[in-house]
Amino acid sequence: MKRVQLVRDVNVLMAAALFTGAPLSAPAQGWKPERPVEIIVGCAPGCGPDNVARLMQRVFQVNRYFDPPITIQNKAGGMGAVVRTYLKQFEANGHYLYHGDQGVLSNQAMGRSVYSDLTPVAILFGEYIGIAVKADSPIKSGGDLIERLKKDPTAVNFGIATSLGNTNHQGVAGALKSTGIDIRKTRNVVFQSGALAITAMLGGHIDVVPVSVGSWEPHMNTGAVRVIAVSSAERLPGFFSGIPTWREQGANSVVFNWRAMFGPKGMTPAQVAYWENIFQRLMDTPEWKAEMVMRSGITKFMRAEPMKKYMEEDYAEVKALLIDLELAKK
Repeated sequence: MKRVQLVRDVNVLMAAALFTGAPLSAPAQGWKPERPVEIIVGCAPGCGPDNVARLMQRVFQVNRYFDPPITIQNKAGGMGAVVRTYLKQFEANGHYLYHGDQGVLSNQAMGRSVYSDLTPVAILFGEYIGIAVKADSPIKSGGDLIERLKKDPTAVNFGIATSLGNTNHQGVAGALKSTGIDIRKTRNVVFQSGALAITAMLGGHIDVVPVSVGSWEPHMNTGAVRVIAVSSAERLPGFFSGIPTWREQGANSVVFNWRAMFGPKGMTPAQVAYWENIFQRLMDTPEWKAEMVMRSGITKFMRAEPMKKYMEEDYAEVKALLIDLELAKK
């Protein structure tokens, strides 16, 4: 799939963005926050994006990155509609930031929003999707899953958190599509969180669950699950090095759920540059590095301009897959 090349290309773009040789402070001299800053997340307190946003809050305040206070606003609901409605009040205001992810692309493809209503600021990190079954499942590998579904696309039910068409869903649907399976016929049950989907699988109610790979570590440690595939281009290092990729099992699919910072529509170049520099500083802190280890995330910092290009390229592939899933129109 093109996404394999996209992941390689983005590494080149990120390297160029990181090593420009320009002083970090120079582009942002014309603007800095003068009143309270808000970071908005589209989920309830305690969710993954909320935890990351609160880490930012702690680092920024303890290290005095800027003088005004910073708060976290949780705007859950409506597949991101609550966040979008809230941000529309603050057009061109650099004091409001949204911690979002690749879901802004699937939302646009499905007609829920347009990502041009946001100002890209920076991609910070991302996570690959791990596809798992219960330890005693008859499904022994990703290849085994594929063969079963080739015979009968309805033979297995998937637990998808938190919506059809998102990166969790893409993490399995893209692989199945690449092997010729009719992904319109697969059986999917939607859960409000990855934790609920995993609980349902452990209880024997769901056969397969795709979620961010880091979610599987505690369950792997107890021997409760078998992770049969990971959506990366190459095997992940460390704890997850024993998990084969989809590509190793005959499915040409790579899905990377990048997580990023956006602002309201109409932010100025000076505002964007200020926050680019702030978030680049964050990437080098011990607190950030520890967070990435804890959640098995991969830091992939990208400034606004290469981020825009990457989003455009990624959008084309996301939309094509969602069209095949009959979740988006041509």
